[in-house]
Amino acid sequence: MQLANHFLIAMPDMADPNFAETLTLICEHNDDGALGFVINRPTDIPIQELFEQQGIEFDPQHNIGQEPIHFGGPVHAEQGFVLHSSERTWDTTLSVSPDFKITASRDIISAVAKGEGPGKVIFLLGYAGWGPGQLEEEISANAWLTTEADPGIVFNTPVEQRWQAAAQRLGIDLNLINTDAGHA
Repeated sequence: MQLANHFLIAMPDMADPNFAETLTLICEHNDDGALGFVINRPTDIPIQELFEQQGIEFDPQHNIGQEPIHFGGPVHAEQGFVLHSSERTWDTTLSVSPDFKITASRDIISAVAKGEGPGKVIFLLGYAGWGPGQLEEEISANAWLTTEADPGIVFNTPVEQRWQAAAQRLGIDLNLINTDAGHA
């Protein structure tokens, strides 16, 4: 089962607080494991702070500066990434699909600050990673639902609605899933 360009939808009883009620976009999946980014956990850090910290000039009136940086996952939480639409590539761009690319180089940050970046972006800190077979085990244990990734959910759906919206693609209302074991 190849899960690159798929969503992982955390089940309502997800015990790991890093992933409770999250929607994760899987960007790479192979025999060595999987790499993905949580796309529905904004932080209270505006992108403007990143521009200032990196000494990158930007127009303070440019709305992107007020957008939040997102928690991408617990691995290397200090490392930055930009999930973006696929019009262009930059120095370290990984193509996920025809709809998504992920870049971790300064050139894309500068381009976004100047208004010359891709049409759609999500700035992320950290990533989610799984070792060989680990993600498959978690899916088998019913920790995650999976469905093909949808750029409309990633870039156009309000962040607080993404988790539910992805499940609804499968015809599932996460509010109706009972995670308590029954007793006869």
